[in-house]
Amino acid sequence: MTPADAVAHLSPERWEQANRLLVRKALAEFAHERLITPEPEGEGYVVRSDDGLTAYRFTAVRRALDHWQVDAGSITRTRGGAELPLAALDFCIELRQSLGLSDEILPVYLEEISSTLSGTCYKLTKPQVPVAELVDAGFQAIETGMTEGHPCFVANNGRLGFGVHEYLSYAPETASPVRLVWLAAHRSRAAFTAGAGIEYESFLRQELGEGTVERFHGQLAAQGLDPADYLLIPVHPWQWWNKLSVTFAAEVARRHLVCLGEGEDAYLAQQSIRTFFNTSHPEKHYVKTALSVLNMGFMRGLSAAYMEATPAINDWLARLVEGDPVLKATGLTIIRERAAVGYRHLEYEQATDRYSPYRKMLAALWRESPVPSLAEGESLATMASLLHVDHAGASFAAALVERSGLEPQEWLRRYLRAYYTPLLHSFYAYDLVYMPHGENVILVLRDGVVQRAVYKDIAEEIAVLDPDAVLPPEVRRIRVEVPEDQKLLSVFTDVFDCFFRFLAAQLAAEGVLTEDGFWRTVAEVTREYQEATPQLAEKFARYDLFAPEFALSCLNRLQLRDNRQMVDLADPSGALQLVGTVENPIAGY
Repeated sequence: MTPADAVAHLSPERWEQANRLLVRKALAEFAHERLITPEPEGEGYVVRSDDGLTAYRFTAVRRALDHWQVDAGSITRTRGGAELPLAALDFCIELRQSLGLSDEILPVYLEEISSTLSGTCYKLTKPQVPVAELVDAGFQAIETGMTEGHPCFVANNGRLGFGVHEYLSYAPETASPVRLVWLAAHRSRAAFTAGAGIEYESFLRQELGEGTVERFHGQLAAQGLDPADYLLIPVHPWQWWNKLSVTFAAEVARRHLVCLGEGEDAYLAQQSIRTFFNTSHPEKHYVKTALSVLNMGFMRGLSAAYMEATPAINDWLARLVEGDPVLKATGLTIIRERAAVGYRHLEYEQATDRYSPYRKMLAALWRESPVPSLAEGESLATMASLLHVDHAGASFAAALVERSGLEPQEWLRRYLRAYYTPLLHSFYAYDLVYMPHGENVILVLRDGVVQRAVYKDIAEEIAVLDPDAVLPPEVRRIRVEVPEDQKLLSVFTDVFDCFFRFLAAQLAAEGVLTEDGFWRTVAEVTREYQEATPQLAEKFARYDLFAPEFALSCLNRLQLRDNRQMVDLADPSGALQLVGTVENPIAGY
């Protein structure tokens, strides 16, 4: 590929379209988070720049949860009477005070916006697959066919650190096969932990294959090193070329780390960008790697210290799910993070605190594949796909409803019982919350109908909100203290505002299901769960899902304030940006 070929996707027409789509999203989400206040004007609305001289005019439908469904084609930008092209970078600069962008954050945020636009341009070059075809395209075709990323975040494809050739090699939407780089890490600085019944040597031989393990051991022996002194660690190729080969040069020189080259299996990057699905052997584990790339408010590293408790936390949750009749009845499963390996760079540890990106450069985990659990006729799709809209404006969710032959409300009810009921029960019975966004949930489908849900990304994302909960010692780090009035935001924000808001609006826009029909069904499934578990009535009263309103927790505000470390993971509630309240869409039912 020539340097010019690498940017062939950046054409004037695609750039114009990408900017229109991103300005549409910025107007919608910044209005939702009350950073900007669109004023009614004629048939539509107007938003003015900080200096009052630039005007953005558009039409929009306002929906439940203060959701702005902005018509992208209607947006115009004028200054001093002259019409100007839509440009997302200019939009952020013209509204920087409204958006609270500091001098320090603004240029980095603009870089994330530029990267997001570039990614959109690339996606616009891909063959246009109608959602009616995508529903049958298979798990990984759906995964790589997503075009939007996180529905709330405006700058949601920053990936700062990737050059364009690396974007083309490693971004999920490019669907490029990747071979992982393997390092041998000296046991004096590395640790392998695993769930019950897993032993290092046999596990690695199963994942890598006998031939590859023997080849790697031979390379170590050829350098006069004893393979028994080392643990094998899979590494994202970007991380090897850009970080470890330079930042960990001392470790390589002293043979604390030995580069063994690539493994045999081909992998595909998932929506979360640093997790890989094994396409050579789909039944084998996913591999999640450390990646020192800035994306959506975090450096995407993996902490060696965190890895040590990861398998134990997963085993604990698997036992809880397995032993609870309500959760079991919903069909919920988790794909466990079964094994983890981390490397400690002792000098960087002396120089940094435990949250430093320098401590998160070399670690990996293995997560079960959902493929072996499928029954005849079942298929998989990331839940993020429900919000995917094709070039003709048709959604994946609507295509599933069509395929199912069910009434839309019945289709929704089955999805809610599979995905939403387990979240409610985990919260009310165990004070247990997940990070249940679209990318962290896999749906098991049969003929377009959701059969059950699979939750993933367990150890880094779950929390028990009861400070007095009795937990095994190795699991205690998931216990967090959250103010009483914020506990239910785990449902109101993460589920209602950050996922259902978009799904309800899209189905209504397509004429598949009215908003009223959507939220009434959510209310019915909530009541159905509560009536089936009367023993939890006191908790239902204390944490009232039918409260008239709830606090509006704003995700973009977090990123606009600090796009390098959006949230302190040890104190998740301390970082929340709460701005007033929104009406609870199920309160009236």
